Order: sequence, then C-alpha cells, then structure tokens
Amino acid sequence: QVQLVESGGGLVQPGGSLRLSCAASVTVRIFSIYTMAWYRQAPGKQRELVARIEINSSTNYVDAVKGRFTISRDNAKKTVYLQMNSLKPEDTAVYYCRADLIGSTLNYWGQGTQVTVSS
Repeated sequence: QVQLVESGGGLVQPGGSLRLSCAASVTVRIFSIYTMAWYRQAPGKQRELVARIEINSSTNYVDAVKGRFTISRDNAKKTVYLQMNSLKPEDTAVYYCRADLIGSTLNYWGQGTQVTVSS
C-alpha cells in the first residue's frame, strides 16, 4: 500500500506561481520503480492528466501547460513536484498525485490539493 500526501495548493493571482509536492510513504527503492503523475479535476469536468514523469525522469505534459509547468522527482526524498508558473484562471482545479507501479496495473492516488487562480 502506498500513501500519497499532496501539499502546496492555495489561492494565487493570475500570472503567479505555486509548487505542489507529493510525498510517498514507501522506501526509496520502492518509490524509484513508480511512474509518478499529476492530474487535475475542475468543477463539472473530468479528471485529466497534467504531467507524468517516468522512472528514468523522462516527462510529458498536456498541451495546455507546456512551457508553464514542470514536473520533477527526488527519489531520495520520495517526492514528486509540480512547479506551476504563469498560472491562469483555467488552471483552477483540485490537483491529484498518482503513482503507477511499472509493469503492473497497480496505482495509487493522493487526496488532492486545491489550486485556485483568481484576482
């Protein structure tokens, strides 16, 4: 069982920045074999993938955040980050962390953290 705890959400003005963190309750060795991702869900919309980072640290992003968001991982700290810059009102959503065990259908979700972009 993997527990994921997100933090770093909040209220920010358009154009501002936030950094989300997701800490995993596993050993360093176990964390290193999970693909990590950030999803978001806005009110009335489906949950969507925002960014993913593989075990070799290769990344991919949804088009809407390319050039503004950066996903990274620190295996020693068992943490994945999402640096969000140039935030827009349409980025407002609950952001969720997800861990996928490579070579498996096993996955885990965090509880979510609210990000609100508003003036």
